[in-house]
Amino acid sequence: MVSSAFHRVATSSVEDLPGGPRGYLVLVALASGEPPSQLALAQQVNLDRTVTTYLLDDLEALQLITRRPDPRDRRARQVLITEEGRAELERTQRRLTLAEERLLADLDEDDTRRLRLLLTRVAQTAQREALTPETDC
Repeated sequence: MVSSAFHRVATSSVEDLPGGPRGYLVLVALASGEPPSQLALAQQVNLDRTVTTYLLDDLEALQLITRRPDPRDRRARQVLITEEGRAELERTQRRLTLAEERLLADLDEDDTRRLRLLLTRVAQTAQREALTPETDC
């Protein structure tokens, strides 16, 4: 129930972005580091290369990102977030924060902090699991 409720409020918070949650993940990834190649970005956000290309086309049409030749490999293209992309990311993050606050309204500050800490730890475990090849138990 909690996962479904969060998915609903989070999805509605990012619905203005091309690709919704996928577009949001791309903007977050681009805002937090060195400009990746399209291929590296697709791997980072766990998207098919073809899907990533179409999504980047849509984000670029709105001037949220730009692409340029990679100076280290002219065959590859780096993806960069624009100032408008950063502004849109900030607006989206504010909407997500408000949605999260509504969902956590019955928790006090300490409970909210503790829940975030625990969910961060679970997310880190999930990320490690995603990077580890499956083995039979």
